[in-house]
Amino acid sequence: MAGLSQHQSLSQSQVLAPQLQQSLQILQVPMLELRTLIQVELDGNPTLEMEDHEPESKTEDKQRDAEEFDVEFDRLSKLDDEWRDYMAQSTNYVRRSTEDDERRQFFFDSLTKNETLQEHLLEQLRSSELSKDDVQLGELLIGNTNDTGFLTVSPDDIAANTGLEIADLVRVLETIQTFHPVGVCSRDLRECLLIQLKRIGKEGSLEWRIVSNHIEDLGKKRYPEIARRCGTTVDCIQRAANFIATLDPKPGQIFSADPNNYVLPDVTVEKVSGAWQVTLNGDQIPHLRISNTYKDLMAQTANKEDVRDYIRDKIRNGKFLIKSIHQRQQTISNIAHEIVKRQTEFLERGPSGLKPMTMVQIADIVGVHETTVSRAISGKYMSTPHGVFEMKYFFTPGYQTAGGESMSNTSVKGVIAEMVKSEDGKNPLSDKEIVDLLEEKGIPIARRTVAKYRNELNILPSNMRKSY
Repeated sequence: MAGLSQHQSLSQSQVLAPQLQQSLQILQVPMLELRTLIQVELDGNPTLEMEDHEPESKTEDKQRDAEEFDVEFDRLSKLDDEWRDYMAQSTNYVRRSTEDDERRQFFFDSLTKNETLQEHLLEQLRSSELSKDDVQLGELLIGNTNDTGFLTVSPDDIAANTGLEIADLVRVLETIQTFHPVGVCSRDLRECLLIQLKRIGKEGSLEWRIVSNHIEDLGKKRYPEIARRCGTTVDCIQRAANFIATLDPKPGQIFSADPNNYVLPDVTVEKVSGAWQVTLNGDQIPHLRISNTYKDLMAQTANKEDVRDYIRDKIRNGKFLIKSIHQRQQTISNIAHEIVKRQTEFLERGPSGLKPMTMVQIADIVGVHETTVSRAISGKYMSTPHGVFEMKYFFTPGYQTAGGESMSNTSVKGVIAEMVKSEDGKNPLSDKEIVDLLEEKGIPIARRTVAKYRNELNILPSNMRKSY
């Protein structure tokens, strides 16, 4: 029988205190989530309450009240070892985080959902004149239609797997293909485009023949070859191709588009009296304070020790939350001010004036770690005269031009996009020619980098951009 043995080993691991976890979360969450988190804290901590908006004339009174509370809180903190006592409460914030998740999920579940493509098609199917059996076949076909509007399984395969008659499936499919959006439930792109051409009376036209017989050549823009086979000129093929390009290759996509997401900027930058001014949108965040009622209860010696301990802990937690929110806003403000200092040309000229900038550079100036900058800008937005941008948009590597000037990757992409936009359609610029033109502007860049940026800009290769 094998003997039993015991082994003892030591290991070190870094565990974040609940307060630090809370502080990091407050720094990282976007403004709308922060409001939800604060509401959860308000519900769970009776000593917290929201401040009423007061007139400007009471600013001094508010400052004096804050100073008096700081003195009182210092006195309360002497009753025991604040940090050691709170660190022992390792489950408090976890519980609140669970409540936070439940509230957030309830919020998202309560949002009005857009109609899906399948729901739209089923509604038309059930209001059609098809028989009950045909409606069931239609439901089966619609269930095998993806969000872009194409069948994912052919009627032949459905018939083979279910034992249904292929003729019945095709007949019902042809009916569904008359539904809105035009071209839906097609088996491939060719059928999708032909349905749309037929609907507008172009059956048998040059466009119809091109899609029906030469769709692969059309995709590769082999217009001279198509013209030769169709017995017409390249110019006619070009015009037909331009018309075909107006058709919808993904008819179902209008239903799968993401709902409008409204962005609430954390920072607003605008020019005031010739200078750029940074304003933190703190009005969207509830202003918290410790309730005077509970401070009075704490001061009453008649209360039991456990009541005093409970109130003291809640006051301490509330005070730390208020401090964490203040630190969050101050950190975002400091970073925003540095962004504005370094990106003045962007504010004046737009994206073409964006300068290279890294988080390390900003972290050194602000006096925080690089990861703090990363957390602080995560999901945060800045409103500028050129639109609303995610704050991480302003952090980008770049190039040193021949004149010693710094230029961001975004600016280089903008230059490439402008070159392609103004090029001669009959002789589009190749990647090598773009490299040469950038060299003339003093921007050294490799050909493979141009190809990479062109792909990121969704610009086709030169042979695919050529017009006849």
